[in-house]
Amino acid sequence: MHEILTVQLGHHANHIATHFWNTQKESYFTYDPSAKPSPVDHDIHFRPGTNTRGEDTYTPRTLVYDLKGGFGGLKKWGGLYDQHLSIDDGIQEQGQKTIWKGKVSLQQDLHIPQSDYQKGLEQNDPHQSNLTTETVRYWSDYNRIFYHPRSVIQLNEDDINSSLSPFEKYETGEELFQNLDREEDILDRDLRPWAEECDQMQGIQVLTGANDAWAGFASRYVERIKDEFGKKVIWVWGVSEEQGKQSRAKQASKAFNAARMMSDLSMYVSMYVPLSIPAGSLPSYVELDRGSQWHTSALLSAALETTTLPSRLRADSQKHGLLDDLTAALNVNGNQHIGQLHCSVFAPETELRLPTIIEEKDDRMRSGYNDALIEEGGTENASVELDMNLSGEGRHYSTSERHVSSNHIFGGVECFRGNYQGDDGEANGDEIAYFRKRRRFANKAVIERYYTTVSYPVLDSFPSIFSDASDSRVSVRTSLSTSSQISKRIRELRTESHRIASLDEREALSNSLSEMAEAYEEGWDGGDDDDSED
Repeated sequence: MHEILTVQLGHHANHIATHFWNTQKESYFTYDPSAKPSPVDHDIHFRPGTNTRGEDTYTPRTLVYDLKGGFGGLKKWGGLYDQHLSIDDGIQEQGQKTIWKGKVSLQQDLHIPQSDYQKGLEQNDPHQSNLTTETVRYWSDYNRIFYHPRSVIQLNEDDINSSLSPFEKYETGEELFQNLDREEDILDRDLRPWAEECDQMQGIQVLTGANDAWAGFASRYVERIKDEFGKKVIWVWGVSEEQGKQSRAKQASKAFNAARMMSDLSMYVSMYVPLSIPAGSLPSYVELDRGSQWHTSALLSAALETTTLPSRLRADSQKHGLLDDLTAALNVNGNQHIGQLHCSVFAPETELRLPTIIEEKDDRMRSGYNDALIEEGGTENASVELDMNLSGEGRHYSTSERHVSSNHIFGGVECFRGNYQGDDGEANGDEIAYFRKRRRFANKAVIERYYTTVSYPVLDSFPSIFSDASDSRVSVRTSLSTSSQISKRIRELRTESHRIASLDEREALSNSLSEMAEAYEEGWDGGDDDDSED
């Protein structure tokens, strides 16, 4: 069945994951038995079950971790399992079952009420209250999914709103995980029951904060996953929150957290992809409130959901690719575990022209950032440019920097969804494989392309950030690649993290990051870049 387990760590990650799950459940499911099956295989991310009333259930294969107060008004048991308890109500109920017969003094935090949108969903009227940046306080405010009770895990040791002890330092996250794992094996308690339900698990994807204490928590968690599931593919998406106006000390602390996590994870992950909103201007069709996590997570989720869509497509519908296939296309040299994600969004009626397959005799030249293919006669076969770098960790990117000719692509995965036109890439598999081998031997990029006519759905829980949306959908093109530009970013992180690292940490971290950066430089001469795509 090739199931994928998801682990969500922290508030930023949970915002992105909420958009992701809403999209899966509300857009791809077909409830009419006579209707054409969806091209998306739901069993990959969802598990069937039965509640206490004997009713069939279908819940995400995910673990949702957040700090105390981070779940908002989410009910742990939801409407599927009879018990209508909030996260804190569950703790209260356990306290009432104690054998202590004396006087009990109960101290309870203020109850967080459900959002009006959630109340409307329970009354089968989601339009009762429209979502706005003012009304969305927590990711659960716009959640449309019922989670299995085992999915929801609140960490009561830290409070999300604490000003005295903010959850910001890398060491704080590491210490929290180690203490919890020491008391009760976290993988045995949380992850293993889900893994044992899978028939043929293709991998584990982790969404986590990347520049706060969740970075340290995630590093230790992924290390344990690697120890227990050594042969499984592990993808990590590291989310950097909006920087805004911050002191230099806080900026240095965030850079240190991101650098430490990148360094530590490199030993355990199959692929690590940083995620962030570009600090510079966005395309005119993106109307984003940078101060709203509901908004910023929606943009990142649309790109993530599109990039991973091949891993959910049915084998008999369109070209699909498991996480292992995507990893192989990106990590071409065996030591390139960091990818960078770019994205463009189009009106659904826009024709996305796929690059055509060109014969071996054609002399290809680069055309801008996206390696547009050009035949000898000058005919451009891939004219679409990707507008947003979503892996720059908040850096400003000028147009000239995005199109520098010195950026060498080692490997990549491009995903097209919407109204596409062009070669399907499957007409002559042997010939394509032959050209790919020749390009790999010549140290030239080979891009794996996936495409589907399934547009990205824009739900009522999704903010109106795309002006090109029509009929509640948009077309999306993403590119996930390993390139020499990653080396530059790693070296920048090394420099930025030096401001806060101790002497011992500085040397070890510097050496680790330098070694990682070299993996995106070896075997390539920047003065003779002739890479392109298949």
